[in-house]
Parts: sequence; structure tokens; C-alpha cells
Amino acid sequence: MLELKAEPLTPEAFAPFGDVIDTRTADYFHINAGRTRRYHDLAKVETLGEQARALISIFVSQPVSIPLELDFLERHPQGSQAFMPLHEERFVIVVAPPGDSIDSAEVRAFVTDGRQGVNYRAGTWHAIQSVLEREGEFLVVDRGGEGNNCDEYPLALRITL
Repeated sequence: MLELKAEPLTPEAFAPFGDVIDTRTADYFHINAGRTRRYHDLAKVETLGEQARALISIFVSQPVSIPLELDFLERHPQGSQAFMPLHEERFVIVVAPPGDSIDSAEVRAFVTDGRQGVNYRAGTWHAIQSVLEREGEFLVVDRGGEGNNCDEYPLALRITL
């Protein structure tokens, strides 16, 4: 079993896997007669393949226990997948670079501070939604359309904070 300690989520550490979505570190400009700050283009949405389109969904996830034990990672080869917590829910992120297999030496674990979201690049291996402390609601942007867009890879993992 691969054992990982989740590290704090930073844009630099997460860059090989996608984007950190965090208004505290992003530029903005004013719109709506100056009453609204627009944090523009915070993540690259990827939709690949036939008749692809972007989907916006809400996921409601039940909390996990720590240490978190997992037996697989998944990937979406035809599109990115973004998760943004709606109520400052902290969550654990486990990722590995894209490829047909997973090298256990390249698997990383992160923990958000509750205000950060992530956007997994197309093909990035990642764990299922793993919210901490309480039920969590997430705005999710991912790919819809024809073709298989979810692969699983068996891998035994234990993550601590």
C-alpha cells in the first residue's frame, strides 16, 4: 500500500496536474457598474472528442475518515474536471500525472484550506471526491458528450494529514 501525507495545496506544487482555483491569489477587474469583482479565467476547461460540451453540476459529498484508504484512482481522458467548494469545505486531493499507468513515485496528496478549488487537467489521475469534517457541496465543471470519459486504475493508498 502506498502511504502519502497530504501537503498544503499551492499553485506551484499542483501545476503538473492542473490549476488551483483561489480568488485570494488571482487578479480581477470590476464589472456591473463597479459592484462586482470578476476573477476571470481561473482554470483551463478542456473538452476533447466528438460533440463535447462543458457541463456545470453540483456534487454533494459525504465526509471521509482519516487516514483515508483508497483502492483506485480515476481519470477523465477527454476533459478537465474542476471542483470548487461552495461553503469552505476542506478536501483531500490525490493525483498522479497522465499516462496509461501510474508510477507510485509520482503520486501526490494535497489538502485544501477550504477556499481553494482545483481543476484536474484532461487525463490526470485523481482520487474520488474526499471532503473532510462535514458534508460538502461543490460546483463542478467537466466534460459531457459521446465516448468513454472515465477510466479507473487499481492502486492501494493510505493518506494522512
